[in-house]
Amino acid sequence: MNGPRSERSPDESDGTRGRGGSEGDQTAERRSRDDPTSRRRRKSRTVRGSIRRALSADGGIALLARDAVTVVVIVSILGGLLFAVSGIWPPLVAIESPSMEPNANVGDMVFLVDDDRFVGDGAVDGTGVVPADRGAGTDHETFGEPGDVIVFEPNGDASQTPIIHRAHFWVEEGDDWVAMGDPEHAPSSATDCERVSSCPAAHDGFITKGDNNNNYDQFSPDGVSDVVKPEWVVGKGALRIPWLGHVRLAFESALAVSGAAVSLSAITGAVAFASTRRRNA
Repeated sequence: MNGPRSERSPDESDGTRGRGGSEGDQTAERRSRDDPTSRRRRKSRTVRGSIRRALSADGGIALLARDAVTVVVIVSILGGLLFAVSGIWPPLVAIESPSMEPNANVGDMVFLVDDDRFVGDGAVDGTGVVPADRGAGTDHETFGEPGDVIVFEPNGDASQTPIIHRAHFWVEEGDDWVAMGDPEHAPSSATDCERVSSCPAAHDGFITKGDNNNNYDQFSPDGVSDVVKPEWVVGKGALRIPWLGHVRLAFESALAVSGAAVSLSAITGAVAFASTRRRNA
């Protein structure tokens, strides 16, 4: 005769296994949440969800941010295209004086290109610039007259406002450029090289003149610049856009005025603060 034997009912046994299975599932779930790969996936889903909400937003800060990003992207693309064509930055300059009238007027915007791009026939070797005396023989024109219009730093000084004038002819070191030039573009007091401080030429370069000016830039005492070295040339004028430069000039003026106003407010505030401290002392 067998001794007493304890047996579990089927329901009790299944219940125990169920509890054990449930605890195992919870442990596996916790391990899954703690797994680095799972955390990265959850973070990625959160980021994608935030981006989708921002892109589909109809108002508020999200809409403002979306519009700002769109503008930045468009401006960046346009700027990249302009730089790809121009080769210099910034590629746009505004005409600020009437020295190039009537071919380039105050407020016009000029698109510049590097001097080694779109080189015309008759360019000076190593420069890519066609002076007016050579352009007249090759039909190379810029803004209605022979030769290239160049933007250059006067006397090579980068701190000075660049000049946009036409290159008239090329001289080499030691040349009597006064005798080489057109007497109509010389003041009556500068009839020969001895009376001009920049003559003979101290170095190779260009003699320049504004289309609306009477005299070459290199005449003293109010000369715009010495003979323009090739390395002083910032770029060449390629395209003129009438009136668009007024927008840039107005914007720069507004920035200057607002900057002065901010500075004045800061000074006024500092003085008022100092006065208050003295009264309270």
